[in-house]
Amino acid sequence: MARIGVVGAGYVGLTTAACFARLGHTVVCADVDEAKVSALSRASVGAHEPRLAELVAEGLGSGRLRFVLGNRAALADVDFVFVCVPTPTGPDGAADLTFVDAVLDEARGTVGPDCVIVIKSTVPAGTTERVAAAVDRPVVSNPEFLREGHAVDDFLRPQRVVVGAPGPRGAAGREAAVRVAELYAGTGAPAIVTDSASAELVKYASNCFLAMKLSYVNSLAELCERVGADVSDVTEGMSLDDRIGGAFLSPGPGWGGSCFPKDTRALLSTAESLDVDFPLLRATIDTNHAQARRVVGLVRDAVGPLRGARLALLGLTFKAGTDDLRDSPALATATLLAAEGAVLTGYDPCVSADCGPVRVLPSAEAAARDADGLVILTEWPEFADLDWEVMAAAMTGRSVVDTRNLLPPAKVTEAGFHLVPLGRPAP
Repeated sequence: MARIGVVGAGYVGLTTAACFARLGHTVVCADVDEAKVSALSRASVGAHEPRLAELVAEGLGSGRLRFVLGNRAALADVDFVFVCVPTPTGPDGAADLTFVDAVLDEARGTVGPDCVIVIKSTVPAGTTERVAAAVDRPVVSNPEFLREGHAVDDFLRPQRVVVGAPGPRGAAGREAAVRVAELYAGTGAPAIVTDSASAELVKYASNCFLAMKLSYVNSLAELCERVGADVSDVTEGMSLDDRIGGAFLSPGPGWGGSCFPKDTRALLSTAESLDVDFPLLRATIDTNHAQARRVVGLVRDAVGPLRGARLALLGLTFKAGTDDLRDSPALATATLLAAEGAVLTGYDPCVSADCGPVRVLPSAEAAARDADGLVILTEWPEFADLDWEVMAAAMTGRSVVDTRNLLPPAKVTEAGFHLVPLGRPAP
């Protein structure tokens, strides 16, 4: 078992630390936020992530996991340092590596000569090679593939582990890369050991491909509406082809979250900086930006003029199963609706505070009271089970726009509503 330091107790860092402790390693996790470190040391996990709080409590109880303030305590007397700090989008669309570089500057004079520095943060191709040349220590890339709402399962039962070291196919640091791959031995996942640039690109290429599928199916849904087809039947027929599969073929109000917007812009920026034309990726991003405007058009067609219209928005997080509001397509849609003069109330199982133009209320029924129309924006399963007779009694209008195709059409229409689905003929 190894001694592991994790720098950054955010979403990725906390999951990495807790799961490595579960696998039997001794882990110290550092952060610069004193309040966060204090809370985590009491096993108080603020993020909505199934099983994560349980693993943190288990690690603290066994002594295999501890949290410290400041990075140096996670850099000294360890065999591996995992860098799990943010890489936000910079003004030019490229990844901002300020936090990564700051940690590596600290590590240069702190970690032992045999300690392996592992960059788990999402960084552009070439970053690990650059860092390795500046830091006289072994440095490898080990990108994360954690889905919010499934992060613990994704870490403990991953589909793959990717590790890359500088040099052709990891020649120079292959031993260090293999050592990192062995840390995951308890997961049983296949390991890909390659060069660092390839490892870094795996993360970007995967997320951008999934974003492309979502943009594709949203355009397909609009086409289905025009020709009278049902996008659900179309995608079911597509999904039975093994070459395509059914994942990420559900239309919606757009894609968002902490990864897809950031990673698509970063990969496009990298391509442009190297004079590589990538029109498919550019179209993926442009299509997503247009999707919120398309949803607003559907709402306008269903409800009428939006100025002064009272609209209830169900779902505010970027997807169900998380409390993450970053780059949420629901909030992008809300912003456009408010810009046209709509008065917005909302409900989300994981959101309690008002979000921009949306006044957040404690239940779907409360949000719908006196509303002229209702819009489903996040695919929380509980919305499919709403009592539509009760909702009808609460609302003034009778228009429901379901951007997730989540609602049972018969129940909604039987309660007297006009249901507007996405990519399907209206019932």
